[in-house]
Amino acid sequence: MKIISTNDAPKAIGPYSQAVEVNGLVFVSGQIPLDPVTGDLVNGDIKKQATRVFENIRGILKACGCDLKNVVKATVFVTDLKNFAAINEIYSQYFGEHKPARSFVEVSALPKGAEVEIEVIATKE
Repeated sequence: MKIISTNDAPKAIGPYSQAVEVNGLVFVSGQIPLDPVTGDLVNGDIKKQATRVFENIRGILKACGCDLKNVVKATVFVTDLKNFAAINEIYSQYFGEHKPARSFVEVSALPKGAEVEIEVIATKE
């Protein structure tokens, strides 16, 4: 197992890695809208938060030689399903015609009061 770490995404806020690579798969830990420089939660609407999340994911994938086109599964956690359409809009901008498998789940709370968290699995193939 190879640990992935980059300054292009926020440092882990607990006892976990930004991502791990094993057997050609990259498992990216859930990303919330933290600024990678300050470590602060990004203020703004859900679209701004989702954008920051995707930029964090992109930075982690880049660190292991991947991009969003390598993502095979995404899991989106939100504190309010009413944000589905807005997040979907940002999601579509980042994935374009690439359509990985996805789950979209409402949860009661997320770390640091975030409204969205996304984790992905990518392949290096």
